[in-house]
Amino acid sequence: MPMGHTATAQAGSGGLTATEHRLANGLRVVLSEDHLTPVAAVCLWYDVGSRHEVKGRTGLAHLFEHLMFQGSGQVKGNGHFELVQGAGGSLNGTTSFERTNYFETMPTHQVELALWLEADRMGSLLAALDEESMENQRDVVKNERRQRYDNVPYGTAFEKLTALSYPEGHPYHHTPIGSMADLDAATLEDARAFFRTYYAPNNAVLSVVGDIDPEQTLAWIEKYFGSIPSHDGKQPPRDGTLPAIIGEQLREVVHEEVPAPALMAAYRLPHDGTRACDAADLALTVLGGGESSRLHNRLVRRDRTAVAAGFGLLRLAGAPSLGWLDVKTSGGVEVETIEAAVDEELARFAAEGPTPEEMERAQAQLEREWLDRLGTVAGRADELCRYAVLFGDPQLALTAVGRVLEVTAEEVRAAAEASLRPDNRAVLVYEPIEPADEADEGTAGTEGTDAHEGADK
Repeated sequence: MPMGHTATAQAGSGGLTATEHRLANGLRVVLSEDHLTPVAAVCLWYDVGSRHEVKGRTGLAHLFEHLMFQGSGQVKGNGHFELVQGAGGSLNGTTSFERTNYFETMPTHQVELALWLEADRMGSLLAALDEESMENQRDVVKNERRQRYDNVPYGTAFEKLTALSYPEGHPYHHTPIGSMADLDAATLEDARAFFRTYYAPNNAVLSVVGDIDPEQTLAWIEKYFGSIPSHDGKQPPRDGTLPAIIGEQLREVVHEEVPAPALMAAYRLPHDGTRACDAADLALTVLGGGESSRLHNRLVRRDRTAVAAGFGLLRLAGAPSLGWLDVKTSGGVEVETIEAAVDEELARFAAEGPTPEEMERAQAQLEREWLDRLGTVAGRADELCRYAVLFGDPQLALTAVGRVLEVTAEEVRAAAEASLRPDNRAVLVYEPIEPADEADEGTAGTEGTDAHEGADK
């Protein structure tokens, strides 16, 4: 039987607990008991994302996420969806730079089904993987790229800013969706080798959260996952270390059919899992987190030069995180006017920091977001996996709220001063062009549309 330890509520965990276990084959297991509602979440994180890919094979991690829903040794075709949804559950999978995850939320009495399904595809997917399923999902992913990136206004902004922020050859230079050329180049043997390397129990964390009997759940996990062999062929991801500051302003002007001019920018920020990243998160929240933020008040309400203005944070553990600025201009306003106002607000914040009221509001906003995540069985299962895979300790998920509340106003000001500066950003300026004639416009087909969401940003 697997080894484990008894759950004890940590200070700042809100009474939430989790136990950790490890099977003989290396699978890490995290259980969190919660009998508030008769449901439970099963979440499985594989330590593989687009940062593990090599040049010429981008998009393989995301393509494989789709292939995981195409059947396995005991489950044919679309059976995974049919069985979970037929049992009253929901399911999905996503791919990011740093991981691929799969998850089900089930009625309590159907948890065993979800565990069996996940174990079956971990242990026997290669039995069902063939050229037909490969071609089918290759077309689905290419269509997803058209619908979510290539054929929507501002759709390639994330891809362009990522490529600017992380230099050529860096493991985060390309996004999880991959390129059309690389998707076309991927072979069935590429997919099989990818599975053998990364979809092993010793490269995964399984969490089960909710209305469970921990002893029974652990017995099921041992029964279904325990015989799956480990694999030792995985190479560590390439080093994502970069200087904290880009050192110059990188800039690209994009002429596309978009509704209005736009200013978008990405700033390098501290790595996820650090107090400095939490401070940067609070700074971005004060500056651009919702309708009470400084940028919204300045650009949308006061100056009326923008119809939308906000900041977001892409947390990354293996490379500098990105602060994401997105401003859509109001009719006739030049981007230069917007950019000057943004720089003025950032400089003022770096000099003065947040007011006590802003600090209180930002911490309350992030606290609410964290509690919303931890308050659902699916959200808690995902966070337990995230902290286990990226930081080695799932218990950190239960005390994350407290760490955000410990950050001081001076730390928030210092984070802005260190990072939110013109020589530390990649900038995209969108300039509208006249629409092409209808006859010249490409359209994305709808055949084979994705049954689940694709790559995360």
